[in-house]
Amino acid sequence: MTAISAPVDWVEAVSQLRLSPRLDRRLQELMDRNSNGQLGEAERAELESLAEMSERLSLVRAEAFHLLGRAPQ
Repeated sequence: MTAISAPVDWVEAVSQLRLSPRLDRRLQELMDRNSNGQLGEAERAELESLAEMSERLSLVRAEAFHLLGRAPQ
């Protein structure tokens, strides 16, 4: 494992990263439509992209919280 130095305020800022409210609403809308079997091919691709972005942000945030010694909020 490689150690990396970073200012605490930078790590704190990373821990607060989230999808924008607009993208979060769109992700929820697409997930709801998917549950109801209402997605077309383009929307399915959009859902996959947004879900992957959300997952990656969650992993980055979790690592930042780990570095800060706190549980995710």
